[in-house]
Parts: sequence; C-alpha cells; structure tokens
Amino acid sequence: MASACSHDKPETVVRTVTIRSEIPPEARKACDRPVVLPDRNLTSQETAGNWNKDRTALVACETRRAAAVAAVDATPTGD
Repeated sequence: MASACSHDKPETVVRTVTIRSEIPPEARKACDRPVVLPDRNLTSQETAGNWNKDRTALVACETRRAAAVAAVDATPTGD
C-alpha cells in the first residue's frame, strides 16, 4: 500500500526590470566649435597643424558624445 500527499505549488512569478542608464546633462551638449584663428597670416605648418588638431579633437568629441546619447536612448525602458 502506498500513500502520498499533494501540495499545491505557488505560481512562479518572474519579473524583469530594466533600469535605464542616466548620463549627465553635460554629455548631451554638443562639443565646442573649432577655435577662431588669429587675424594674421599663418604659416603652412601652423595652418595644417591647427586644422588637424582642431578637427581631430572635434570629431573624437562628437563621436563619444553621440555614442553615449545613442546608447542611453536605445536602452529599453521595460514599459
């Protein structure tokens, strides 16, 4: 003879919560525009060096800023 007890198992509840990342408002601002060059003739070396340095910094800054904003904006809110 066999005997067994049966217990009702409570329903399993799975809850997924997505937390949206926050970035500082400063990161949402566009990078500064290129500096204004002096009102004088520049040498070829000054022109090339300043242009290269300025544009490289501007592109790097804007790329980082845009990537940060896009990553946060793409985070699902769980709604």
